[in-house]
Amino acid sequence: MEKLNNNQLNNSPVRGLGGNAWGANFWSAFRLTFFLLLICAIIYPLLVLGIAKITPDQGYGEKITDKNGKTYFANIGQKFDKDVYFHSRPSAVDYNAAGSGGSNKGPTNPEYLKTVQERVNEFRAKNPDAEIPVDMVTAGGSGLDPHVSVTAAEAQINRVASARNISPEKIKELVNKHTEKLFFGPARINVLKLNIELDKMNN
Repeated sequence: MEKLNNNQLNNSPVRGLGGNAWGANFWSAFRLTFFLLLICAIIYPLLVLGIAKITPDQGYGEKITDKNGKTYFANIGQKFDKDVYFHSRPSAVDYNAAGSGGSNKGPTNPEYLKTVQERVNEFRAKNPDAEIPVDMVTAGGSGLDPHVSVTAAEAQINRVASARNISPEKIKELVNKHTEKLFFGPARINVLKLNIELDKMNN
């Protein structure tokens, strides 16, 4: 077998595995890691924080206070199960903000189908003349959805109007007032804001 002389070894690509090359590669990787750390862990979070501070809520979230002085966050779903209120989308975590999540059950899971059927039966019993909106019988991925569809709100108008002894037309006006039209996606309604406004109507 032919042996390589020293000059051939020095000019060989294998030389790239030597100590000098390893050191150069290490410092290149170190500089890249430091640069990404600076961008992702310091500059970007500070940029987002700075933008949040110039918003009306300064990045702390929109807070709403009801007639009793209790404060809520507008973008965290709340549980409403009384007939005098519009009901929120079902939650797999019972609206526990400390344990946000879904059921992780597939659409053919027997337990999931049973749960959905129970929700269908309950919604039909409380809103007998309304069609059943899908978002009123299925839970969201977070379990803390603050919004429902316009269809879901309209399906509850007669029940709320009857429970509060207010004309459905007035309730409908309130629903229209709180309908949020988005640039992307369907219109929606914040249930907490709507229900707080309902309480003001009765005062």
